[in-house]
Amino acid sequence: MKRSKKSMFRQGYLKAAVLAMTTFLALGMAACGSTGGSASTTAAGGTAAAAPEKVFKVGITQYAPHPSLDNCREGIIAGLKEAGFEEGKNLELDLTNADGKGENASMIAQNYAAKKYDMIIAIATPSAMAAQAAADGKNIPVVFSAVSDPVAAKLVESLDAPKRGTTGTSDALPLEKQMQMIRAFLPEAQKIGILYTTNEVNSQSHLKAFQELAPQYGFEIVAMGVNGPSDIPLAVDSLLPQVDCINNFTDNNVVNNLETLVSKASEKKIPVFGSEVEQVKNGCAASESIDYVELGRQTGLMAADILKGQDVNTMAVKVIRESKPVANQAVLELLGITLPESYKSTVEYTEK
Repeated sequence: MKRSKKSMFRQGYLKAAVLAMTTFLALGMAACGSTGGSASTTAAGGTAAAAPEKVFKVGITQYAPHPSLDNCREGIIAGLKEAGFEEGKNLELDLTNADGKGENASMIAQNYAAKKYDMIIAIATPSAMAAQAAADGKNIPVVFSAVSDPVAAKLVESLDAPKRGTTGTSDALPLEKQMQMIRAFLPEAQKIGILYTTNEVNSQSHLKAFQELAPQYGFEIVAMGVNGPSDIPLAVDSLLPQVDCINNFTDNNVVNNLETLVSKASEKKIPVFGSEVEQVKNGCAASESIDYVELGRQTGLMAADILKGQDVNTMAVKVIRESKPVANQAVLELLGITLPESYKSTVEYTEK
């Protein structure tokens, strides 16, 4: 059937009107997208994808493979995740262990710095010192964990104002509580033996503080320094006949060889007091213990704040002081030590 010219004209007019309206709406949407929306137009007229979220590259260097530092590492990763930084999403972690060797710690830190990571997290004093040296002048923030005396290690100018490209958490051992525990557990003891590594700054600080406290509790400190792992067996053999017990700090070299110390001391029926729960699990009699998982978690939260833009140079060092008494019941029984009455309601028993 033939259509009239008038009908055809009307249909053509309607098509032109629809085309004009469509063009007008398309131009309007493009204008909105270019001035305030999350989308943007490409040269071909399409919509470009939003910019991908930055993936931060962080190196975590751990000085030695012993349980308290392992707990720190796990706490750090948990703290980062809690603050919104998670592997596989916006975080890439490079985990390394120096196996208790200073030269390894230096090489690891230098490698991180050469790769221009966004941050270096260092667990324990030797790794922290190596990381600071490697990152110096490279605009790479260093966050440390389990550093007992960051001022003495020259990692920071002060706890409140670091100013040296580093900050982090300090495991300030509750030394007076520890000495009170030893006196309560061994009321007749007179001499406490200390085995420490001469080039570990944290051990030197702990030893000095312990020596200053000793007279207040009727103790004499017998200290014996070692340079490395090979010195420990002979040093222990020399120290044991001179003392009533041994107190162990968080000395990385000694803790990494704790089995040797505990084994030799047990043969002589001499108790070893540790500095945290993992040492007690591994044969020490008791300890006033810091929670190293929580220490690591606090480190991770601090690291996250720095990744979000806070200044590492002005972020105060966080000192963890809270502790709880823990004891190894099997070791106490083996050594014939009775749990003091004052600890019965507070001590936490732990075994490996």
